[in-house]
Amino acid sequence: VQLVESGGGLVQPGGSLRLSCAASDSLDYYDIGWFRQAPGKEREGVSCINSNDPRSDGSTHYAASVKGRFIISRDNTKTIVFLQMNSLKPEDTAVYYCAPTCILPYDYWGQGTQVTVSS
Repeated sequence: VQLVESGGGLVQPGGSLRLSCAASDSLDYYDIGWFRQAPGKEREGVSCINSNDPRSDGSTHYAASVKGRFIISRDNTKTIVFLQMNSLKPEDTAVYYCAPTCILPYDYWGQGTQVTVSS
């Protein structure tokens, strides 16, 4: 499945952004993960939403660094997964990527979307 990230931008500390991970087909039966990579750092997992297929439960998971601030969700069309990011901090600055997996490694990254948190 081909995924396209969007929604990044420049925001002040404490602000919010909503990222979108969009596909042309339903994502309902895929695990979808959001990952980020800051300059000079390894790519890391941010959040994941499990598949809604009968063998899974559609549960959500968050890295400790974003828990309570970020919310991952699916839209009603099942073709977009959102990452709502609130109370943003400078350390959230990174390129954000989505992928049809909750775990690394993954080899088929898109272009990502830049999030910059700065005053």
